[in-house]
Amino acid sequence: MNFMIGADVSRHHQNFLQVVHSYYQLTKPRIIPLLLITTAGSMWIAAEGRVDPKLLVVTLVGGTFAAAAAQTVNCIYDRDIDYAMERTRHRPIPSGRVQSHHALIFAIALAAISFSLLAVFANLLAALLAMSGIVFYVAIYTHFLKRHTPQNIVIGGAAGAIPALVGWAAVTGSLSWTAWTIFAIVFLWTPPHFWALALMIREDYAKVGVPMLPVVAGDETTAQQIWFYTLILIPATFLLIYPLQSCGLLYGAIALILGSIFVRKAWLLWQNPTCKIQARSLFLYSILYMMLLCAGMVVDSLPFTHQVANALASSLNTIISTILIFR
Repeated sequence: MNFMIGADVSRHHQNFLQVVHSYYQLTKPRIIPLLLITTAGSMWIAAEGRVDPKLLVVTLVGGTFAAAAAQTVNCIYDRDIDYAMERTRHRPIPSGRVQSHHALIFAIALAAISFSLLAVFANLLAALLAMSGIVFYVAIYTHFLKRHTPQNIVIGGAAGAIPALVGWAAVTGSLSWTAWTIFAIVFLWTPPHFWALALMIREDYAKVGVPMLPVVAGDETTAQQIWFYTLILIPATFLLIYPLQSCGLLYGAIALILGSIFVRKAWLLWQNPTCKIQARSLFLYSILYMMLLCAGMVVDSLPFTHQVANALASSLNTIISTILIFR
C-alpha cells in the first residue's frame, strides 16, 4: 500500500505556518507535557526545592526535543497502522502532508539539539539518558514490543519513566534510589493509564492487529490488571517518604488523597470492565493524578514548606509538653 498520497506533498500546505503545524503534529505534543512534569518533579526533589531556573529551562527544553524526536520516529514507523485507523489517518505522514524521509531528518535534528543542550548546559549523564529514552521507545517499544506482545505497554513504560531519571541526573550528575523510585512510580502508573485508553479504542487496535491487552485478553482481564497495577502503584508512591525520606507529610497527604481516588476508579472499572465511560474516567483521572502527584513533590520540596512544617512541629511539641507538665 502506498501511504504517501500524491507525489507533491507541498500541495497540501497553503503557507509556511501550515508546514510548521504539520511538523508540530508529528511530535504528538499532547503527550510531552506529562513527561516534562515528571522531569520537573524529580529535579525539585533532587535540588531540595532550590532548582536553578536556567538548568530547569534547559532540561525541560532538551527533554521536549528528545520526546519529540522519539514521537516523530514513532509516526514514521507506524504510518501503516495510522493510515488504517480512521482516528489517525489524518496525521501528517499517512495523510501525505509530510514525507517519511523528511520526518526522519526532522527527528535526527531534534535528537541532536536535545543531546547538545543537555550535554553542554546540564551534564553528559542527563544527555545520554535522554538519548536512551529515544532508543528504548523506538527500538524496544515501537519495533519489538508494540506489534508482538500484549505486555508491550508494561515493558515499554520504561521509556516514559526515563525523563524522571534525566531530571535527577541534570541536577546531581548521578542517580540515586530516590530517582529510581520516581522512575518506578511512573513505570507502574503507565499500564493503568494506557490500558484504560486501550479499553476505549480496542476496536481500532484489533482492526490493525496490534495485540494490546484488551484485544488479546479481553476487557475483564484488562480491568483486573489495571486494578492489580494500581494496588502496587499507590504503596510505591509512599516509598519517597519512608524509607527514603525524600518527601514529607504534605506530599504524603496529597499522595494519599490522589491514590484513594485512583483505587476507587480502578475498582469501579473492574466491576464494570465493558463500560467505556468508566474507562474514560480512569484514563482522564490518571493524567490528572500524575500531574498533581508531581506538583505535590515540587511543593513539598520547597524551603517554605519545610519552614512551615518545622514551625507546626515545634508548636505541637510545645503544646504536648505543656499538657504533660500540667497533668
